Amino acid sequence: MNKNKTFVPTEFGPETRFELRPAPAAPFRATQETEFERLKNRLLAEQLFDATPALNAPLRRAANDAAALAWATVFPLLVFPVLFEEKTDAAVRQAERQARIYANSQLVAA
Repeated sequence: MNKNKTFVPTEFGPETRFELRPAPAAPFRATQETEFERLKNRLLAEQLFDATPALNAPLRRAANDAAALAWATVFPLLVFPVLFEEKTDAAVRQAERQARIYANSQLVAA
């Protein structure tokens, strides 16, 4: 057993309490979301105006993909236009490639 026990008197100060009221982030995020949707719709409308009806679905899908990626970043409004441009270019190339393959397969089948 330990024979060298030293008792230290404990003293506690008065209990300290404080209230924490975090500022809600929802209003800023909601404003940002509204501006983001406006930007997305404006850029998509510009692309759809110049596109053929066959590109409607691929362009909308590209816009949604770019929006999902941009929204995960710190500055979605800054990142979205570049991502949107990259995704729409890729969607147009893919649709053109599919059209060429379809046309070639029709020639081979005939």
